[in-house]
Amino acid sequence: MDFIEAMAFIEAMDSEKLRVEGYVIVSADGMLADGRGEMPAALKFDADQRFFESALDRVDLIVHGHNSFEDQPRSPARRRIWVTHTAPALARDPDNANATLWNPAGASFEYACRHAGVTSGTVAIIGGPAVFAMFLDRYDTFWLSQAHRLTIPGGRGAFPGIPEQSAQDILTAHGLKATDTRVLDAAQNVDVTAWRRD
Repeated sequence: MDFIEAMAFIEAMDSEKLRVEGYVIVSADGMLADGRGEMPAALKFDADQRFFESALDRVDLIVHGHNSFEDQPRSPARRRIWVTHTAPALARDPDNANATLWNPAGASFEYACRHAGVTSGTVAIIGGPAVFAMFLDRYDTFWLSQAHRLTIPGGRGAFPGIPEQSAQDILTAHGLKATDTRVLDAAQNVDVTAWRRD
């Protein structure tokens, strides 16, 4: 077995040990941000924030892009991978000892996870749209929160392809099925659905 075959074998083993979960809240029309790419205050609900924070407290690694960040009290202590095109492959974030900078064009996801010190456990993907899309065929579970009374005209969808398709249609097309829904805020009609892979 040569070096390349050995690396492929190791990565295949690592991918079996990593559980990949996605987390997002969207409006009724599938938007996670306004036209400027910012999450509007109207899309922030206390019950969903509690659900999200509790989930991230249990994961081993967080993956997100430049504009996505959970902005919670324990955020600096969480191990994370920032997806960026500014690094050639992998680098330590000079401003955060718990963060790895990852350019997918220069290194595989498994290699980035190893660089971040994680070879097993749960990885949470928290956005944005391009980062969510990278993992559509790898999610074990995607937690889709939705505010059914809110629309964001001209906003940015959780995945490329929204609004032509719904977030639910995109998840279904990638082999995920809605298994259970939990009401987070009945007054505001906000719920979260677990989309799981068979």
